[in-house]
Amino acid sequence: MIERYENEGFCYLTTTGRVTGRPHEIEIWFGLNDRTLYMLAGGGDRSDWVKNLRKDPEVSIRLASETFEGRARIVEETEEDELARSLLVEKYEKRPGGLDRWRRTALPVAVDLI
Repeated sequence: MIERYENEGFCYLTTTGRVTGRPHEIEIWFGLNDRTLYMLAGGGDRSDWVKNLRKDPEVSIRLASETFEGRARIVEETEEDELARSLLVEKYEKRPGGLDRWRRTALPVAVDLI
């Protein structure tokens, strides 16, 4: 079911604000593998959305007009780390090497859909 959104250009990730407790939505690139969405935080741990999900990992993802609930987590340096980076670069890179720096330095985040 989720696979039909694989080629969407972006998703909307909603986290709960770590200070305000209010929902915060961002538009972000993603890669999909089974029922897990992967994103790369260019700002790493400094990104507000990453700080938010570290405090409360329960998030929602909107793809087109459908919303899914999920649990976010930081991807550790494993095979999954490389999978996340590869999925996003293969999907969004327009010219070879254009996303090399981002691929190397961004923080991979996974959202496992519930």
